[in-house]
Amino acid sequence: MDITEVPVSQDNKGKKKKNKKPKKKSPEGNAESSGVEKEEEKMEKSEPGAAAFPPTFSVSEIKNKQRRHLMFMKFKQEKRKQKMQLKKKKKKEREALGDKAPPKEVPKTIENQRVFDETMVDPEDEEVAFDEATDEFSAYFNGLTNPKVLITTSDRPRGRTVRFCEQLATVIPNAHVYYRRGLALKRVIPQCVARNFTYLMVINEDRKMPNGMVLCHLPDGPTAHFKISSVRLRKEMKRRGKDPTEHSPEVILNNFSTRLGHSIGRLFAALFPQDPQFVGRQVATFHNQRDFIFFRFHRYIFKNEKKVGIQELGPRFTLKLRSLQKGTFDSKFGEYEWVLKRHEMDACRRKFQL
Repeated sequence: MDITEVPVSQDNKGKKKKNKKPKKKSPEGNAESSGVEKEEEKMEKSEPGAAAFPPTFSVSEIKNKQRRHLMFMKFKQEKRKQKMQLKKKKKKEREALGDKAPPKEVPKTIENQRVFDETMVDPEDEEVAFDEATDEFSAYFNGLTNPKVLITTSDRPRGRTVRFCEQLATVIPNAHVYYRRGLALKRVIPQCVARNFTYLMVINEDRKMPNGMVLCHLPDGPTAHFKISSVRLRKEMKRRGKDPTEHSPEVILNNFSTRLGHSIGRLFAALFPQDPQFVGRQVATFHNQRDFIFFRFHRYIFKNEKKVGIQELGPRFTLKLRSLQKGTFDSKFGEYEWVLKRHEMDACRRKFQL
C-alpha cells in the first residue's frame, strides 16, 4: 500500500475547520438584516465586562453577619453625612436670602396630624367651667381641703415595689406608706376616710416588678386604674441629683386636652398642695404624649437670665390609663366612665383619648 504525503502550510497548522451556517435571508429584504447585524457588531465591540443591566446590590444579601453589619453601618453613616451636607447647604441659602427666605417646613408628626376629637376642652367653655365648679375636686381647688395620701401595695410585696412606694412618698408631700397585710380595699377605704385621707394609691406588682396603680380620690371618687411601665428607681439612674427635700414641688401638666384628659389632669393635680415652695426648686411633671403619661421629677437652677439647668432626682415611670370609675373602688358593682378597648381605640394611630 502506497502512502502519499500531502503538503500542509504553516498557516493552517493547529486550526480547525468551522462549520459555518448559512445566513437566512429575511423575506422582507436585506435592509432589516443588515441593521440587526450592525447592532450585534456594536454589542461585540463594547466592553466585554460591562453588562447592559447591572444587578442591584442589597446589604441583606450578605451572608456574613459581621460584614453585613459593617456594610449597614457604613451605609447609614454615608446617609447621615449627605443629610448634614444638605442641611448646611439649606442653612447657607437661608442666610444669603435673609428676610426673603421662604418659611421653614413644619415636619409631619403623629401629634400634629391628630384626628379631630369632639371632646377637646375649650378653656372659655361655660359647660367646662360649671363641671369644674361642681366635680369631686372642687373642694381641693377652692382651698377647702389639703391633700393627704395613703400609699399601699398589693399583698406580700417584694423589695423593688416597697422601695418604689417609699420614693413616691418623698415626692408627694404629706404621703404615708402602710403595708396592706391582706386587707381588701373595701375595708381599707372607710378607714382612710375616717382618718381624713384624700387619696388612696395602691401599687400592684407582677413577677417582683410594679405593673399597676389604682388611684382613688376620697371620699367620693373617682377611681383610675393605670398600667405602670419603665420604672427606674434612684439608684438605677445615671447623673442623678441628691435626694429631694421636704419642700412642696411645683406641678406641670402637659397635653391633657380632652374632657377625659382634663379629668385625669385634675386627678394628678389634687395629689400636691396648691402652695408650692419655690425655695426648694423642685418640679413634678406629668407629660402626656400619645396617651402615655410620663412622670419626671427634677430640680432646677437659674444659671443666668436665659439658661436654666435641670437635674433629675427620680424616680421615673410611665403610666397608661386602663379605666376610670365613678365613686370609690368597686370591682363588682362599680360604674365605669371610660374603659380602654385596645383593639377598637388603638386601631388608628392618629387618634388619642387624652
